[in-house]
Amino acid sequence: MGQQDVWRLLSRFSSLRRANVILQHLRMSTHTEASEVLLERRGCAGVITLNRPKALNALSLNMIRQIYPQLKKWEQDPDTFLIIIKGAGGKAFCAGGDIRALSEAKKARQDLTQVLFREEYVLNNAIACCQKPYVALIDGITMGGGVGLSVHGQFRVATERSVFAMPETGIGLFPDVGGGYFLPRLQGKLGYFLALTGFRLKGREVHRAEIATHFVDSDKLHMLEEELLALKSPSAEDVAGVLESYHAKSKMDQKKSIIFDEHMDRINSCFSANTVEQIIENLQQDGSPFALEQIKVINKMSPTSLKITLRQLIEGSAKTLQEVLTMEYRLTQACMEAHDFHEGVRAVLIDKDQSPKWKPSNLKDVTDEDLKGYFKSLGSNDLKF
Repeated sequence: MGQQDVWRLLSRFSSLRRANVILQHLRMSTHTEASEVLLERRGCAGVITLNRPKALNALSLNMIRQIYPQLKKWEQDPDTFLIIIKGAGGKAFCAGGDIRALSEAKKARQDLTQVLFREEYVLNNAIACCQKPYVALIDGITMGGGVGLSVHGQFRVATERSVFAMPETGIGLFPDVGGGYFLPRLQGKLGYFLALTGFRLKGREVHRAEIATHFVDSDKLHMLEEELLALKSPSAEDVAGVLESYHAKSKMDQKKSIIFDEHMDRINSCFSANTVEQIIENLQQDGSPFALEQIKVINKMSPTSLKITLRQLIEGSAKTLQEVLTMEYRLTQACMEAHDFHEGVRAVLIDKDQSPKWKPSNLKDVTDEDLKGYFKSLGSNDLKF
């Protein structure tokens, strides 16, 4: 074999190797695509890990489609006694849904907006109906879609790093994923306040608002999880017992003042009105720095979203979760067709100029007739359970 042949063989070998490396890389990237969520059986539990730490574990359709069937399997499996859901990366449990993808899909006339909300709400309902104890470790940012994956479950564990918010009125949407069910059921008018202003609750506040059932120091979460996994055929009471013991030992921020506690009377009196205009009027009359700050915030939100949200919560206060999710599905489809959602995504996520141009731009131009259109039945396209 001459030198020439050796060179040829070597170069062919190196291009093969290169091709192999590229193939392996591609394989890895499709693998990572599939691993946006990790589903593992560990000890007595099924463990769901939301695994998009760079995207703050934002929820995609792909993730929903992996979680739902697995949740159903574990629910039926006699050897699985509890389900734990958590987020990877230490910054977020789940910062919401992929709203940018929704806006892009709608503009490209794809049906993602119909499919994603439908499957997400079916998952939210499955969590609420889950026959096994469901434990959400809401450590870090928990907003929008992340709230839907946790708040309907039996146990929600907050830490000092938890940040809860439903900031949707700021992007031309409304607090969905069953927000119309759980928000009006919080103490007093707290849920109305959180829904209209997107106010953030932090750490202990998340527990005091009863969005979380327990509070545990973040550095104890790993031990807590291991202790849950080591339980032998646990009942819901056994799971609660472990959570209670960690909760009782947590001294962090125990004495810290809770922002909404300070202002609860004010929140109750100002946010008990039946119109957004009257709520603003009440805040104006209250005149405290806290009240005036809330007016500033509300004035930045989409007027249409504010009116939809208030009606959603008032109606939702008397509906079952399934009825609320059906109502919210109607609202999402109407919002996808309207102006404000796409404008909100542009202003907050794409151009990031933070100055959305809402249409209509003030409350008085959002008529009852407009509102009715958002709430109307979709007939055979309605969400059914």
